[in-house]
Amino acid sequence: MRKILISALALLSAYGCGPKPSSPAAPAYLIYVTNERSGDVSIIDPETRREVGRMAIGKRPRGLVISPDKRFLYVAVSGSPIGGPGVDESALPPPDKAADGIVVINLASRQVVKTLRGVSDPEQIAISPDGERLYVASEDSGKLLVISRGGEILSEIAVGGEPEGLSVSPKGDTILATSEEEHTVSILRGQPLAAVARVEVGARPRNAVFVNDTKAVVPGENDASLSVVDLAAAKRLRTIALPKSDRPMGVVKWDDHTILVTTGRGGRLVRVDLDASGESVVASAAVGPRPWGLAVSPDRKLAVTANGSSNDITLVDPVTFKVLGHIAVGKGPWGVAAG
Repeated sequence: MRKILISALALLSAYGCGPKPSSPAAPAYLIYVTNERSGDVSIIDPETRREVGRMAIGKRPRGLVISPDKRFLYVAVSGSPIGGPGVDESALPPPDKAADGIVVINLASRQVVKTLRGVSDPEQIAISPDGERLYVASEDSGKLLVISRGGEILSEIAVGGEPEGLSVSPKGDTILATSEEEHTVSILRGQPLAAVARVEVGARPRNAVFVNDTKAVVPGENDASLSVVDLAAAKRLRTIALPKSDRPMGVVKWDDHTILVTTGRGGRLVRVDLDASGESVVASAAVGPRPWGLAVSPDRKLAVTANGSSNDITLVDPVTFKVLGHIAVGKGPWGVAAG
C-alpha cells in the first residue's frame, strides 16, 4: 500500500498536480528613490537589497511623499533646468513649464494614475495626516500651495523666496515652510491656512522637522547650522553648529531628544542630541558623496540616504550607525521615502 501511495504522489508531482512551493513573502515595505537627473523613481526591496523596479515619470523628480494609507506615492516633477549655488542661471535654457506637476503613482500597480498640474516648479511635498491635502513648495513663485487630493488648488500662500522644506505637525494643525533665499521658516496655521510668523534661521534652510508640538529643527545648509525653533513663541531658541565641512540637508526625528541629519558635501549621516551641553553629534557614519534625501524605515531598523553624486543609496543601522550596504539606483538620487 505504501509503495502504491508513493507512486501515486510521484505521478501527481510529475504532472504538476502535487503541492506547489509557496511564493516568497512580499516585503513589509519598500523604499522609493527619486532620481533627479535620469527622471525616474527607483523601487528597492530592503530585504533582498536590490532594485526591483524603476519608473520613468518626468523631468527632475525631487520631493516625494507616501500617502498615509500607503496606496499612493506623490512625486514633484519640474521642467526648470538644474541650477544651484555657483551656477549662472542666465545661461540656463528656459524652463519647460509643461513638465511641472505632481505625479500620482498607484503603489499596488506601480502605474502613474495622473499628474496634478497648475503648480510651478514644485520641489518638495508634504501631506496632511488624513491624506486629503498636499502641501507643495513652488520654488520659483515663492509660495506654498495647498492642493486637494483630487488636484484642486485650494490656496496659495507667500512664504519667502525659493521655498523648499516642508513639514506637517503630527496633528496636522501646523505647517512649516522654509525659504532658501530669505533664510527663514514660516509657521502656518488656521483655516484657511495662513502664515502666522516667520522666524530667521540658518543660511539656505532646505528642510524642517517637528520634534514635538512646540519645537522644530531647521538645518541651514550654507552655514552648517541646526536652528532649534520654539513654535509657540516663534523664535529661535538655540543654534547647533556642525563642522564647516558639513552641509546639512535631510532631517528626521529619531526621538524627543535626537534627530538624524544628512550632511551633503560632508558625506555622512549624523545623530544629533538636541539637549547636549557639549558635543551635539553623538554618532556618525560615512555614507557616500553628497547625501541629501533621508528616510527611516517603518520598523525603525534602517536609515536610508540618497547619495546624489554616486548614484546610489546607503543603508545604515540607526542604532549602531553601522553601514549595512549600498544599492545602485538612477542618476542623481535626490529624495527617499520608505513605506
